[in-house]
Amino acid sequence: MAIEKVPVWEKANLSLEEAAAYFGIGINKLRDMTNDENCPFVLWNGNKRLIKRKQLERFLETAYSI
Repeated sequence: MAIEKVPVWEKANLSLEEAAAYFGIGINKLRDMTNDENCPFVLWNGNKRLIKRKQLERFLETAYSI
């Protein structure tokens, strides 16, 4: 049985590594941005943080700088 990989641009949630490659932002910067409890684009699964792709895209569209 072959395992099919879902392309990054079709995933709803991305790992830090996937998000860093997709958005061109460093992993440490993403980690700093998602450390806040009220961060609207992070989803915690235990200790693993996932980035909500569409919400981060909206955040970056309106951001002047990060």
